[in-house]
Amino acid sequence: MVPRTKQPATPPPATTPHVRVAVVGSGFGGLGAGVRLRRAGITDFVILERASSVGGTWRDNSYPGCACDVPSHLYSFSFAPNPEWPRSFSGQPDIRAYLEKVTDVFGLRPHLRFDTEVVELRWEEERTRWRIRTTRGEWTADAVVSAAGPLADPQIPDLPGLADFPGKVFHSSRWDHDYDLTGKRVAVVGTGASAAQIVPAIQPKVGRLTVFQRTPGWVLPRADREISALEKWLHTRIPPTGRLRRATLFALRELQVDAFVRRPGALRLVQQMAERHIARSIADPALRAKLTPDYRIGCKRILLSNTYYPALAAPNTEVVASGLRELRGSTLVAADGSEHEVDAIVFGTGFHVTDMPIAQRVFGVGGRALAEEWKDGMEALRGSTVRGFPNLFFVIGPNTGLGNSSMILMIESQLNYLIDALAALDAVGAAALQPTARAQRHWNLELQHRMDRTVWSTGGCKSWYLDASGRNTVLWPGSTSAFRRATRRVDLAEYELIKRPAEAAAASPAVEEARA
Repeated sequence: MVPRTKQPATPPPATTPHVRVAVVGSGFGGLGAGVRLRRAGITDFVILERASSVGGTWRDNSYPGCACDVPSHLYSFSFAPNPEWPRSFSGQPDIRAYLEKVTDVFGLRPHLRFDTEVVELRWEEERTRWRIRTTRGEWTADAVVSAAGPLADPQIPDLPGLADFPGKVFHSSRWDHDYDLTGKRVAVVGTGASAAQIVPAIQPKVGRLTVFQRTPGWVLPRADREISALEKWLHTRIPPTGRLRRATLFALRELQVDAFVRRPGALRLVQQMAERHIARSIADPALRAKLTPDYRIGCKRILLSNTYYPALAAPNTEVVASGLRELRGSTLVAADGSEHEVDAIVFGTGFHVTDMPIAQRVFGVGGRALAEEWKDGMEALRGSTVRGFPNLFFVIGPNTGLGNSSMILMIESQLNYLIDALAALDAVGAAALQPTARAQRHWNLELQHRMDRTVWSTGGCKSWYLDASGRNTVLWPGSTSAFRRATRRVDLAEYELIKRPAEAAAASPAVEEARA
């Protein structure tokens, strides 16, 4: 009898790790979500980050001169004040260091998965959970927090001849620090917030600077200064002084809201300040005419700079008051037909904001893509949830952007909403929730009605706030206080609750009793 050869044991199938919450992105939104989840007693979560470190847009944007245009003491978490800010408007290295510190202080490192890009988020109806496919394996989660952010994926125009340009090309958010601009002929395409910081930073070192400007922006002086040692000492030793400073900055910006959203005419005095700023900074009447907008201030993002105008007026700078039309070898051809030889191109042309790429990777009920759902414009309930995509929560979702204050205020409001939603699900014994069609539609009809009278709609400009159909799906037409009130608690009357298929069909306890 021939002995039977012993077969090796078949290894058990690998199990897909499951978490209560998966967070996409580790910028302010993703890290804030991690902190709030831990504070709520939820430690079963991961933060999936496609890069190798935290920071989000403040990691990616490391271009020369990069800084925040919101005062530092307001551009930080309320639960993590930083008494050591070096300047009133701090630079990118300091903001990134702050986020690294938040990561450490609040114990988020064990939850982070770096170099893990989310390839697909797919809702599994039969199991009421999300399946997350990444570049480093799969996960499943009861809920997903999309904190990828609107300023994550750079937008470079599709220009004829760009692929054949023999020189160096990069976007402001993908700065090539190994490429030396000294003495080079450099083109900066775009005149938004990034370009207004890049131009003064590189103008003294380049040989020739050509700035392609489709539309000029209104510029106000930047009241930036070094924070004194005494101020730092006070904020460290007497924390209420830091809270008072933050509260004052907050109140000043809340007072500005009415002019942006209800009475744009009230911005006339601000526009006069901007006009005086350009008159003092630009002596050449022809250049001053090029740089003076023909729309009301506030319609596009207001720029803050004391150095932008002097850099544009420098002898080695040329402002082309026309967009870039095409490239012919190393020659850049403007829409006005003028030609400009350059060695390098820096695109300060913004990001995919109204067409966020994450939407192409999300598939909800029935396999419907979020990009398809949003093909006529982004839309969510309270900027946070979307019908057809249960237990998907956005941080900096549609119509949550600001034109005059700190986005951290909006992020914290959305995190309040997220935590209350998860608590509500536990209280009523449901597996998931999604907005009703009526609630989502009513919220957005009212929102767009309010948008009609804002300066962003009436100011006479085209901006990156508007989608292809001309609808503003980016900004919030109200105060941050109003948004905080709107997201303080989840109103389950606006939602459909989804139970797990295996659960009994018995009716849930009364919602308010369960949540009491």
